[in-house]
Amino acid sequence: MQNNYNPDVLSCLANLSSDEVFTPPKLANEILDLLPKEIWKDKNATFLDPVCKTGVFLREIVKRLLEGLKDEIPDDDKRREHIYKNQIFGIGITELTSLLSRRSLYCSKLANGKYSVVNFGDEKGNIFFDKTNHNWKNGQCSYCGASQSEYEREEGLESHAYQFIHNNLPDKIKNMKFDVIIGNPPYQMSDGGGTGSSAIPLYHKFVEQAKKLSPRYLTMIIPSRWFTGGKGLDNFRDTMLNDNSLREIHDFLDASECFSGVSIEGGVCYFLWKRDDKGLCKVLTHSSNGILSSTERPLLEEGADVFIRYNEVISIIRKVISKSESNFSVLVSPRNPYGIGNDVLDGTFSDRAKKINVLGILKSERVIKKIPAAQLGRNIDELNSYRLFISKADGAAGQIGNPIPARIIGKIVVAEPNMACTETFLRIGLFKNEKEVLHVKRYMETKFFRVLVGARKNKNMTRDTYSFVPMQDFSESWTDEKLYKKYGLTKEEIDFIESMIRPMN
Repeated sequence: MQNNYNPDVLSCLANLSSDEVFTPPKLANEILDLLPKEIWKDKNATFLDPVCKTGVFLREIVKRLLEGLKDEIPDDDKRREHIYKNQIFGIGITELTSLLSRRSLYCSKLANGKYSVVNFGDEKGNIFFDKTNHNWKNGQCSYCGASQSEYEREEGLESHAYQFIHNNLPDKIKNMKFDVIIGNPPYQMSDGGGTGSSAIPLYHKFVEQAKKLSPRYLTMIIPSRWFTGGKGLDNFRDTMLNDNSLREIHDFLDASECFSGVSIEGGVCYFLWKRDDKGLCKVLTHSSNGILSSTERPLLEEGADVFIRYNEVISIIRKVISKSESNFSVLVSPRNPYGIGNDVLDGTFSDRAKKINVLGILKSERVIKKIPAAQLGRNIDELNSYRLFISKADGAAGQIGNPIPARIIGKIVVAEPNMACTETFLRIGLFKNEKEVLHVKRYMETKFFRVLVGARKNKNMTRDTYSFVPMQDFSESWTDEKLYKKYGLTKEEIDFIESMIRPMN
């Protein structure tokens, strides 16, 4: 039997990196489905992808317009000519991606080439790329925050000075009003010191710039890390959560559900922003098992300063807040409670020095090693108190819904006298006696505690991660059953917690 399967080349392309990922055609169409159906029959509607990589968004938009405008412009050639020249525009993130996008859209890397489906009379057509320079001030780019030492490069090397966010719009589209701006922007750039949450986030700058152009509709797929803010994202988070033009969010706990084989800490989301239609936001949470939940709600819940990712947790948090109790975060130290890094575990010290035990990470393994007490940078006076240590980052613990069920927090260590920890851990405490510290540990191991931590968990956990968790009277021990009863949780709320959070052991 003959196999006539003809794969879409844009589905087969490998991703550039976890910073700049290609959008599969299937995902592009799911995002386009957010737009109103009538827009595909509007011959005056204009579309801009300001971060073209493969041209997949524009290509799929053209397919929809070619079908939707059949009645309005019956002649195939005239319809195609009108759509390509008057409705579809893009800006490449590099010269290479502009060529690739033209190849996807026009079937030719040159818009005036022999095989171009529409002859524009020039090479670019409506897919632009102009070399752009960073604007260096005090060692950083004033537009994107790039490090001058990292990105001031010789001619011919990619500078990652993206045209759209460097105030360098192409002349042809500088004064245009777009109905739709859509895309998958670059996510981050290295600051010379790391990747992931330690790199400079970029994606929010593309969203902010797109809003300045005031399109009728804006939709982009970006990392979900903005939900809780963090490095360079706090203002963006606050603006987004107070923007009632944000009408729909699809939140994917596992980025590989959108981008096969790509790991993006905290997952990804795509959203629909409607300039002229304000109201509640429809929030859909996706996992590997499909849609976990869907509801319309305010993006900023009363009493919260971050986006509560999980719809089912909101009613639980409301019941906790109604008790007006102080929150558990007052027991949690700031980062690096004793002012030492893991590198101290690899040192050699005099045998005569007074030693203490230090919990840390050495060669990717959790270890306890003896070092001189004098190596500690702070809080030496608390070493004989009762305390707990917990990792600030434990990828294997997971987050709510990914994996199902998740552990949320890592192993809790009871600190012995004369014991400290490195920057890898947070300190919980100080406590009066051994009985109290064990009651706190037991409380932290409850599913109730961990689901509330999970509501704020992103990648690295901080004191704020624990701010939805209420304090208890630690002269007594706490179980999930006692906590469910105290806060009046319904069967549905209990079932959600039990299904999403697994036992600590």
